[in-house]
Amino acid sequence: MKRTVTALVLLVLALAGAAPAAAAPRQSIEYDALGDSYASGYGVPPYSATCGRSQSAYAVLVDGRKKITLDDFVACAGATTTSLVSGGQLSALDDDTDLVTLSIGGNDIGWSSAVGACLGGTDLQCSGALGLVRGRIVTQLPGLLDAVHTQVAAAAPDASVVVTGYPRLFSPENGAYLGASLAEQQALNDGADLLNGVVEAAAVRHGFDFVDVTERFDGHGVNAPEPWVLGPFDPGAFHPTLDGYLAYAAAVTAAVNPARLR
Repeated sequence: MKRTVTALVLLVLALAGAAPAAAAPRQSIEYDALGDSYASGYGVPPYSATCGRSQSAYAVLVDGRKKITLDDFVACAGATTTSLVSGGQLSALDDDTDLVTLSIGGNDIGWSSAVGACLGGTDLQCSGALGLVRGRIVTQLPGLLDAVHTQVAAAAPDASVVVTGYPRLFSPENGAYLGASLAEQQALNDGADLLNGVVEAAAVRHGFDFVDVTERFDGHGVNAPEPWVLGPFDPGAFHPTLDGYLAYAAAVTAAVNPARLR
């Protein structure tokens, strides 16, 4: 009996010694934020001296969540896929970057020109501007996005990249808005959906994650009772309000899975 007890004790000790050590707690996630005015937080002042960077930007709001540490916040209002590169945003990325967010593409296709034409122009001007923009989204934007995505992946080879889309700007259920009829508002929203579809497809081609914010903004268009999009007479016209950027931050945070990061 004594030998049996001794053997059991030795077995328990052996199993305890063979148990894997507890995983070390994860260090902070080094995060770099790139993109255009939707990434810089434009619309909610005060801004930095350059690029319209706001402390209400979703990158700043995400900082500290899920052990995310914002390292370089280089998004710049007005950025295109080309100026993002020529303006030096990629220099923020390196082998230590764990997480990148990227909002880009809207300025490449002249989206604001279509919005302006539909709000202040004739029906013919609205349809013409929308046709031009939709054509650019389909024919030009995929190649432009592929080019910048390839460079992002090369500059931050070990990072998880999260690409954000754009909200629908209007809530047609609330009636006509300035010169935009219900049909024209819906056409603009359909254009935003087309833009998001192309942005998402490009992200998927490069193994990036895509964050769609359209559902979060649903019912909060520029002409809604509680808009999350600034109106045309605001200096930050057609950019998110603080509530809008909080919605972006929530969507980005939900998309980050620390277990998938290195």
